[in-house]
Amino acid sequence: MSEISIAVIGASWGGLAALSDLVARLPGNFAVPIAVIQHRSRHADNLLASLLQDVTPLRVVDVEDKEELLPGTVYVAPANYHMMVERGYLSLTTDPMVRFSRPSIDVTFISAGDAYPGATLGVVLTGANDDGAQGLRHIVNRGGRAIVQDPETAESKAMPLAAIQAVPDAEVLPLAAIPGRLLEMTKPRLRRASPESDPYAQSSRVR
Repeated sequence: MSEISIAVIGASWGGLAALSDLVARLPGNFAVPIAVIQHRSRHADNLLASLLQDVTPLRVVDVEDKEELLPGTVYVAPANYHMMVERGYLSLTTDPMVRFSRPSIDVTFISAGDAYPGATLGVVLTGANDDGAQGLRHIVNRGGRAIVQDPETAESKAMPLAAIQAVPDAEVLPLAAIPGRLLEMTKPRLRRASPESDPYAQSSRVR
């Protein structure tokens, strides 16, 4: 199976606490970029990135259009924009809302699966709707991997339950176990990474 090139994480109701717990348990040299989609109001400020930065050694940024993808970085989708994954960077769009959401988890997940087929890891956390389920199915259909937060550990079970229904073979883990699993899944890349083999080495873009 291909190595992971990017992790995409979707959350909604209860997401701040879940995301904070998750990124707090990851090291600053985490091997791949992490793109985070958290449902929030179109008028929300950029406080989410600051709150996450307070608890993690990873670099956390609010995404700007054509933002370069680098390892050890958490990319937060800004309010009122869809975040699209391209080869080596992220782009933003103001296309119509999907399931009443912009940013939409499905939009980012589907674009990630297409940009990095076989090398995308999708993670669905707590949430009160079914956004992310179709996107997670697309990632797996394109050869990627799927993790879903155990609904029993989620503040809101609806989104994890929808993801499990869409992807019955997803790994279902309690929130506290997800960071360790992310490290296990990206560890082979850490061991073998070199400037010649790592598409993110020396801040180079994948095109």
